[in-house]
Amino acid sequence: MTRSTFLAAALLGLAPAMMSASALAQSPEGPVSYEEQLAQVEDQLVYQGPIAGVENDYWFNYQTDLAEARKELTKDLRGSSDAEDNRDAWEEYRAELADARGDYAKEMAEKGYPVGQVRVLAADGR
Repeated sequence: MTRSTFLAAALLGLAPAMMSASALAQSPEGPVSYEEQLAQVEDQLVYQGPIAGVENDYWFNYQTDLAEARKELTKDLRGSSDAEDNRDAWEEYRAELADARGDYAKEMAEKGYPVGQVRVLAADGR
């Protein structure tokens, strides 16, 4: 990862989550279902810091939503009886993460803190 790419990711708060779905419940051989793989990708998109460095109610609500989603995933996986239950738990977790991230970004954009886009340019500047 180049320095500029790392800096851009750090500024946007898109670094991998410290307590990710993989830390919650990953089998030794890696993801076992498509739904789990999608959830792990979604988990990597979790904001690691507040947008524009502003810690407000929206940020704290987002953190609460993430904690609830992780708690629900753990509970659902413990109570699952078959592969279909596992897939459903992972899909629900992925959807909750996506919804929480989208809601947080939307609220911050409405307050004047739009989420930026990172574009990596080729060596020739195009």
